[in-house]
Amino acid sequence: MHAPVAPSVHGLDFDTMNAARFARDPAYDGIFFIAVRTTGIYCRPVCRVRQPLTRNISFFPSAAAAERAGYRPCLKCRPESAPFCPAWNGTKTTVERALKLIDEGALDGEGTVEALAARCGVGARHLTRLFRQHLGASPIEVAQTRRVQRAMQMIAHTQLPMTEIAHAAGFASLRRFNEVISARYGRPPSELRKVRPHNVT
Repeated sequence: MHAPVAPSVHGLDFDTMNAARFARDPAYDGIFFIAVRTTGIYCRPVCRVRQPLTRNISFFPSAAAAERAGYRPCLKCRPESAPFCPAWNGTKTTVERALKLIDEGALDGEGTVEALAARCGVGARHLTRLFRQHLGASPIEVAQTRRVQRAMQMIAHTQLPMTEIAHAAGFASLRRFNEVISARYGRPPSELRKVRPHNVT
């Protein structure tokens, strides 16, 4: 848990990212995420909470990478509301295509990485390597994070029943939805509807 992260993210060095988070610079929103070792929570650069000490933070290239390292999403800045980062587009076509298919549900239900990779014209191992290189997480981990993000958007902005949210977000069952959300946020989905995000714009 809380594995170290590479010193640079999308070509940005630690000092550049640290200055951006102190400035709460919206230009960096979605390009990297800040994880705080003392709280176990990760945030967007624009988060309005009190700034943690520099020695206690790490930077990650994606929400999925931060969660893979054991961090929970901040309930104040709502990482799921961050714009999706275009900065990693080195192997643009393959990764973008895979992410679009993931958003369309390619890894929900019975979907597999092998089938996803085949649709992108590459092997599963190569696709996984590209995801780890650019997003710091596997396709499965990214898909799980995107399901959670879709669910959190609906929890925060609609009055849909949790059963409908679970289905619409791509979870296999209400039970799985409850388990995943509770593990990520430390409280059940029904309680998250009471938590209002800070305005970070």
